[in-house]
Amino acid sequence: MSGLLIVGAGGHGAVVAEAAAESGRWERIEFLDDNLVGSKVLDFPVVGSIEEVARHVDDSNEFVVAVGDNTRRLDLLNTIRGQRASIGTVIHPAAHVSKSATLGEGCVVFAGVVVNARAVIGVGVILNTGATVDHDCVIGDGVHVSPGANIAGNVHVGDRTWIGIGSSVREGMRIGSDSIVGAGSAVVSDVADQVTVGGVPAKSLNEK
Repeated sequence: MSGLLIVGAGGHGAVVAEAAAESGRWERIEFLDDNLVGSKVLDFPVVGSIEEVARHVDDSNEFVVAVGDNTRRLDLLNTIRGQRASIGTVIHPAAHVSKSATLGEGCVVFAGVVVNARAVIGVGVILNTGATVDHDCVIGDGVHVSPGANIAGNVHVGDRTWIGIGSSVREGMRIGSDSIVGAGSAVVSDVADQVTVGGVPAKSLNEK
């Protein structure tokens, strides 16, 4: 009986669970969460704490990390990999992922997402509701592309960066690692590492 263990049972975890259930890929969906052991989230049981991953590792289970913090999500994925666990990828059936696109393990792709030709999506990426990633983009590990964000063709986004809700990124842009694009922003020039930008057009918010 195939199972999916979702690490993290908060709001994001609930959306992941419903997307996984809609996909029909797993016969059993369960959570691991430090605070909710023994309870249920939606109709899915919380069967243990996060530190109990090793107890649930077997050939029938896959794992996905449903934690919003990008760095924490990647750290947990690496810990689970160290337990020789299988890492799953959750794709809602109402998403469209091009056959020529590549998804890294541990990604979650929600309803209404479009990923177009030759896009490369890294490990542990969240492509949230209604986001679009156009052709030839490279999205780094642990990135979160928020609901309704639109990334045009041939954009490169560094690891652990957060693309805010309703934002847009012009074709060919380069956005560094550990950066933040604010909600509703329009990125029309490159963004360096560890920079927060916002506005239309987006400008650095780090400078005083």
